[in-house]
Amino acid sequence: MATNSARASAAQYAARLVATVDAPLDPASADAPEVRHWPGRELLVQRGDTELVVRDLDGPGAVVRFPAPWPRRFGSMAVSPEADLAVFAGVHALQAVDPTGAVRWEVRHGCWSAAVCTDAHTSFAEYADDYYHGHADSGSAAFSSDGELLWAHVRNYAGEDVEEEWLILDPADGRVLARAETMTVGSGSFHSPHPDPAYMALTVGEGDEDSPVLWGHWDGAKFSIQRFVEEVFLAASPSGEHLVATDPGQWALYLRRAEDGVELGRLNAAEAVPQSGDDRPCWAYEAAFPDDDTIVAGIENAAGVPGHWLVDARTMTLRGRIDYPFPVSGSPRSAGRGTWYTGAEDRTALHLWSLPHGG
Repeated sequence: MATNSARASAAQYAARLVATVDAPLDPASADAPEVRHWPGRELLVQRGDTELVVRDLDGPGAVVRFPAPWPRRFGSMAVSPEADLAVFAGVHALQAVDPTGAVRWEVRHGCWSAAVCTDAHTSFAEYADDYYHGHADSGSAAFSSDGELLWAHVRNYAGEDVEEEWLILDPADGRVLARAETMTVGSGSFHSPHPDPAYMALTVGEGDEDSPVLWGHWDGAKFSIQRFVEEVFLAASPSGEHLVATDPGQWALYLRRAEDGVELGRLNAAEAVPQSGDDRPCWAYEAAFPDDDTIVAGIENAAGVPGHWLVDARTMTLRGRIDYPFPVSGSPRSAGRGTWYTGAEDRTALHLWSLPHGG
């Protein structure tokens, strides 16, 4: 394992604006727009209280709308690469919905509420006005890169002894193909698809200083999980060979080999990024991997001004700071095909970026 402590040089790398895409929903009643991407496929998704809107970034006129079974504060969502199915991961159920609003299938599970709830609720209306359900923890779900599998983090029906599980389902009918206990007590989670559909990363937040990454592999018969303690998954390289993560304290970036999880190198923020006064630099919880040799990572500071840096993934050293033609908001996030994206500060649009050739 290599640790590099060389500070960043004064080099700056100009980001090239590829496109600006308007958000389809009013930010007053919707989450910020995101890009979900798989090999050869990029979708803009935005979750509102009554619907999920999906736009194909290769065909801006193609917009698909999925009616939502419950408001956005009651869980998260996933959309298939072909944008023909959305899965809403709620407080009590996974529900698959097609663009007409028809429910393809539903898998009910234990409650994510912090209050003890052992009822097997059969409809959202039964708990729509309950305070604890409205402020519940949450699981998550995601489609594999080929759309043939759905991975989901749920709670089971263990009563007061809550147990969390990682499920692999057939998205066509909701049939559970494999399951494993996560041995977590999560307040929230998110999935990160890998270019190889047999792999998936699951980050489970268990509090300010606790967060494991579960690195799952399913070969069609055996479900195996590797556990990285106190890490937050950030991105996979386009080839799928490498993974990058940080820790809950945001001290360092960690580069791992996807095949076996071996740590290949790390980059400590405090030793690499110039500090401003007493403000300790911290890596952001989001980053992009636009090509196999390059990581675009964000730095958080007390002033809230984002700083994005170019990291050489081969040596885990900082190459320099990224220069944008106008101020950007938030962290860099992967958008596929050599690009990353940032959101507009008012959440009405997102910007796609790339590096000039040779950058």
